Amino acid sequence: MKRFWVILLALGLIAAFSTTVFALDVKFSGEFYAAGMYLDRTTVKKDTASDGPSTAFYYQRLRVRTDFTVAPGLTLITRFDAMERAWGATRSAPGTTLALDSAGTVAENENIAFDWAYINYKSPIGVFDVGYMNDGATGTIFGNSYAPAGRIKYSYTFAPVTINLAYTKVKEAGNTAIYAGNTAAADNDKYGAEAVFKWKGGSAGFQVNYYDYANTRTPATNYKRTYFLLTPYATAKIGPVALQAEINYLTGDQKYEAPSTTADKKLENISGWVDATADFGMFYAGGSIAYVSGDDPGTTDKTEGGLINGGRDWSPCLIMWNYERTNWAGSLIGHDALANQDTAMANGWFFQIRGGVKPIAALDIRASVSYANADKKPANFWYNAYGYEVDLTATYKITNNLSYMLGAGYLFTGDYYKGTADPNKLSNDFLVINKLTLTF
Repeated sequence: MKRFWVILLALGLIAAFSTTVFALDVKFSGEFYAAGMYLDRTTVKKDTASDGPSTAFYYQRLRVRTDFTVAPGLTLITRFDAMERAWGATRSAPGTTLALDSAGTVAENENIAFDWAYINYKSPIGVFDVGYMNDGATGTIFGNSYAPAGRIKYSYTFAPVTINLAYTKVKEAGNTAIYAGNTAAADNDKYGAEAVFKWKGGSAGFQVNYYDYANTRTPATNYKRTYFLLTPYATAKIGPVALQAEINYLTGDQKYEAPSTTADKKLENISGWVDATADFGMFYAGGSIAYVSGDDPGTTDKTEGGLINGGRDWSPCLIMWNYERTNWAGSLIGHDALANQDTAMANGWFFQIRGGVKPIAALDIRASVSYANADKKPANFWYNAYGYEVDLTATYKITNNLSYMLGAGYLFTGDYYKGTADPNKLSNDFLVINKLTLTF
């Protein structure tokens, strides 16, 4: 009899777990890319002992998102990146510093790193998201720098208007079982509110983020930053022309605390862009103007640049301010530490004209000419021109899910990269890239 009840209980457990599994709806989506890059110079210096050599390598990344729908309106969403590495290259040393766009370290992403794990609940009173998810996006792609963070989000839509509220824990400095913080008030927290109005062919929104950043409250720096970031934006389709615009205005304070005797600073940064693309069927053309304020070396009581930028997600060129180029090949080095060409647009004006042709449905050939210069010259710099860049790409859609891109960019290096010495010599640079992308 005891054996009978044990068997019956086992069958009951199997039935219960089977019922749960059968009720679970699992969906996968993601992307895999493999690419090859040749960069003619890793610095733009000329006739120095530290002139950069060329570099050429292959690299890849697998990104997989999984949605576990537990019940109607209730979903657990996860995402991981795997095998994000250059083929055959030396692996990164283990550490604790997170990659710029990941919840894992560079070493973890070279194997596997989970970035997202959050609950999405569509309730009768709105949509709730709780857990680790993407943060750092507002309005248009300009200024966006996606990175996973612990967040609580709430959204409610009525008629054409959507209200979004969010709290983000950017940095935790309190005591945990892993980290003895001993800094009760050195966290970085962000609070956001957004209203979005949509209509047929366009949208307009306004977001307000409040930043309470105290990670610099240390003996070496001993200050705290609190500021608002105000972001109005709009997109619209007028006939064949797609328009988008965004402005970011940051205002706040950098307050020093005892025993520091440094005077407080006012924070005031501005960025924005206007972009237009006209689609004429086989042909298209467009242009962009972007601006990110730089810090004026002549004002010691105010910081006008350095807190916001053009964003990692917006890569207008193949060389200048291209996150993928920087992430895989590193910064493009000039003659001064402030003259490096890095991930996101900062301290500058940017102008671009572009055009393309689609001779067949599967092929897109695109060309662009861009010019950029610094908004403010750093102290003792001679020039402000970043230079001109010419880019040409061709993307062929092999299947609905598989595409191949071949591109080349040439940078006519501007004299900004001479830094603080006018006699410094510069060299132009060029890049060739090919990339195979699979989406699923």
